[in-house]
Amino acid sequence: MKPTVGILVITLAVGAALGAMGSHIVAAQQASERRTVLLTTDLVGIEGYEVRMWRTDIGPGVVGAKHYHPGTECVYVLEGALNLEKEGEASAHLKAGDAHCVPPRTVLVPRNVSNTEPYKSLVVMIAPKGQPLAVPVK
Repeated sequence: MKPTVGILVITLAVGAALGAMGSHIVAAQQASERRTVLLTTDLVGIEGYEVRMWRTDIGPGVVGAKHYHPGTECVYVLEGALNLEKEGEASAHLKAGDAHCVPPRTVLVPRNVSNTEPYKSLVVMIAPKGQPLAVPVK
């Protein structure tokens, strides 16, 4: 009976340690910037262009990577709030329910203004066909 109790204690200890590690991994994944592409399709009637739709998720307190989009980007904020820094222009301060469009090749740095709540938006971009979703800027 004693070996069974020892094995049970060791199993519980290992399980608790793995559970704690797993929660840190999940927290690290949530504390990032992620784009999930929902749709890419040719823009009918305008040769060589496509429309792309994606969801952007930015974790609490995260400052996203400096980048630009090759086409016109229109954002609708689903949840949270964002300061969208635009190189050479005033920042856009966006909150849930706001919509905002950004011209092609505008250099951006997105900042989730909350340290506790995620930022989520739906984005639509019209761009030349085959272009990347975003282009990193140094």
